[in-house]
Amino acid sequence: MTAAGIGALAWETEGFNVVTVNGARQLDIARRPRSLPDVPLMDQDGQLFSLADYKGDPVFVDFIYTRCPTICRPMGDQFQHVLQWQDSHPEQKVKLVSISFDLENDGREALRRYGDRYGARAPQWRIAAPLEQSGLDALRRAFGLIVIPDGTGGFIHNGDVYLIDARGRLTRAFDPDAAPPVFISALTGIRS
Repeated sequence: MTAAGIGALAWETEGFNVVTVNGARQLDIARRPRSLPDVPLMDQDGQLFSLADYKGDPVFVDFIYTRCPTICRPMGDQFQHVLQWQDSHPEQKVKLVSISFDLENDGREALRRYGDRYGARAPQWRIAAPLEQSGLDALRRAFGLIVIPDGTGGFIHNGDVYLIDARGRLTRAFDPDAAPPVFISALTGIRS
């Protein structure tokens, strides 16, 4: 009985490497980088683009909604720190993209206000939203994004920061409380 329990625990934790479902998803992304759908996005300046436009440079992506009173604020602070690091390391070509999943409330003006709060400026840091629900759905599936209405007009959502490599593949997912130096150190060796 004990051996069966240990075996089940080992299977559920990816050989004792993870202890949460989120950790298992992060490990799966790291082991098997994913191609991403080519979804049109509009940024805070009204410019159309897609994540595929960034091939050749690494991109950090997070998912937010601009009215978020909790996790999105520290995520914005993290990206602000990465942007400041980028300013002092211009040889590093990392880009940042924050994608809203609240298509009903996050129009261009809301995206701009969110970006202004953190000093975001395109093209280094774009605050964007998909043009259509089908595009958002495709991104949610590709990134493993979970979004649940909280019953008060907001959302509960996972807050990972994702790394897309220079080939346009989703290669890493970081916990939302990882410090910006963790993201920056991940840039080593991802340009291939």
